[in-house]
Amino acid sequence: MLQNSSVQSHICVVDDNPMAREVIAEQLSIEPYRVTLVASGLQLLEQLETIQPDVILMDVMMPQLSGYDVCHQIKQNPNYQHIPIILVTALNSREDMLQGLNAGADEFLSKPVNGSELRARVRTMLRIKNQYDALQAIMQLREDLAHMLIHDMRNPLTVATLYNNFLLKRNRLEPRDKEYATLVHNSLVNLAGFLDEILTVAKMEEGKLQLLRASYDLNQLIKEVAQNHADITQVNEVTLHLDLPTQPQLAFIDSTLFKRVIDNLLSNALKYAPEGSQVTIRLCKNELSEQSFCLQIVDEGPGIAPENYGRIFDRYEVVSLKKSGQEQVGLGLAFCKMVVEAHDGRISVSPNTPTGAIFTVHI
Repeated sequence: MLQNSSVQSHICVVDDNPMAREVIAEQLSIEPYRVTLVASGLQLLEQLETIQPDVILMDVMMPQLSGYDVCHQIKQNPNYQHIPIILVTALNSREDMLQGLNAGADEFLSKPVNGSELRARVRTMLRIKNQYDALQAIMQLREDLAHMLIHDMRNPLTVATLYNNFLLKRNRLEPRDKEYATLVHNSLVNLAGFLDEILTVAKMEEGKLQLLRASYDLNQLIKEVAQNHADITQVNEVTLHLDLPTQPQLAFIDSTLFKRVIDNLLSNALKYAPEGSQVTIRLCKNELSEQSFCLQIVDEGPGIAPENYGRIFDRYEVVSLKKSGQEQVGLGLAFCKMVVEAHDGRISVSPNTPTGAIFTVHI
């Protein structure tokens, strides 16, 4: 949220010494701050959600939990790690300073505290905090607008899909026109899936997505996805080979989300597969556990540069990778990573010799 100039900044002073707390509060009273005094680091951790300070001024030497320990715990919490922390200490050695930096401290003050220096440091930390709040507000606005646009796009997409399906089912189209209509249908399906992925990624990041797990045959799931891409493989003159176990392979998964993972990886492989090449979907059981599986999508396309093996699954890297000319990247791979990890699995990419890429999912 943007820091309103009419709203008082909230400073939290943490010290086990009552006199020290009062001295700092008095030195801050010149500024229009709201000050909360806390008697221990443990009390701060217990009340942090209620206090919601803009800056924390904290003594280092305290019983139960030192300022270093409290600072470390706060900085490890994604909900509070953005709050600037100024450690107040009588320790001045280089080792003490390094320990504070390692704990995540943003600034230091030496005892006895000088009032002018104290207020200057607090103002600096407030500027940082306000800039962070402003950035968060802008990012939230962009997220909200993106979600609104996605929802608004669903209506025209539904209409286009409805009438496209109507044309295909009438069966009155010339062969060439039917081929075009089929391509439009596939593109509409991909677009609908892409919108779903954006919303799913947002839900995952907010912790609102619940997996609907059930026992499902991975062989059957792969065959369904492969069948959906039959037209594309025919048009692109690419051979799709299924290397699957002969027996059903049951896995406890969210079949809808996991089917989308396979669909994304296969779509990516087919999109960049050269004419006359082969794409393989391989499934095998993990030798270390009968309940886990290894799924591979193997293509003979341009491949992935080794330095980008980790970056292609990061949605924040997509734009820069696209600009640098790296193919086979997009939000779909970030979606795959989030779904696989939600299933306690992992996804990776490796080279396919002599050319191409191998996307591997362990689950």
